[in-house]
Order: sequence, then structure tokens, then C-alpha cells
Amino acid sequence: MKVLGIDPGSQTLGWGIVEGKGLKYQGIAYGTVKSSPREAFSKRLLKISDGIEEVIEKFDPDMLSIEEAFYAQNVKVALKLGQVRGAVLLVGEKAGLEISEYSPKTIKQTVVGYGNAEKTQVQEMVRILLKLNEIPEPHDAADALAIAICHFHHFGLHERVIEAAQN
Repeated sequence: MKVLGIDPGSQTLGWGIVEGKGLKYQGIAYGTVKSSPREAFSKRLLKISDGIEEVIEKFDPDMLSIEEAFYAQNVKVALKLGQVRGAVLLVGEKAGLEISEYSPKTIKQTVVGYGNAEKTQVQEMVRILLKLNEIPEPHDAADALAIAICHFHHFGLHERVIEAAQN
């Protein structure tokens, strides 16, 4: 199974590809889609959409795992994040990917063991879990890898429960 993790952002969207089965997985690639805040927001959404389509075409993932929307103090930021998520979800659906969404707290709890973990803690655990020589940068890409790792743990649990019920 190959999972594309997405950390949505309107200026820097992180993506990461993790491949494996159950709780045995490895990082394949990671990066970002960047856009300028000086561009019209519709053009930024198009850039994000095109960027994710390229990643899907290049790495051919089976699933897309994305961070759920979370409470933001700035309503405009929350609305823009929702639009970015919508663009990514649409691209995933068009590509026929199975889509899973996880809250920031669930991702941190799964990867670090603490739902209020700092970004540096998430980055370090991603490095350890994927046996990388260095911390993935920028943090948006590390967060995307964490989201993909989270999916392996939760999806794997679902598979193990079904398998145990059959035995």
C-alpha cells in the first residue's frame, strides 16, 4: 500500500509518500507545493491542484490521507484552509484514491504519543520512524509524512481487527 499524506496550506502545502504494509513502512518521497500570497487565491488553488496531480501521477499512491480542518482564530485563514482541502480532496477523488482524514491531535498522538506535541517533536519522530538520516524539512513535508504514518497505524488496526475476527 502506498499512502500520500497531505498537510494542507495555502502558501506551503506539504506532501509525503509512505509505502508498506501494516506497521512496516518506509518513506518514499516528500516535498511541498508553494505558492505566493501575492497571487490571486484562485491561481494558488490551481497551482496546488496541479502540484498534487503531478505527485499522484509520479508516485501512483493507493490512498490519500489528509489533515482535517481545525479550529482557527482567524476566520479568513480557516476558510482558505477549507478551500485548499477541498481542492486536494477533489484531486484525490478524481484520481480514484481512497481518502482518510485525521485530526491534528490524532496525528500527533499516533506519531509522538502526545496529542499536543510540538512541530519539532513530530519531525524527530518522523525521522526515527522512517529511519531517515536527517529531519524532513520543511515542517510541512514532515507533517505530511506524519499524516501518512498515522494512516498506516489506524488503517493497519482496522485490518488487524478484521483479520482477528476471521480467525
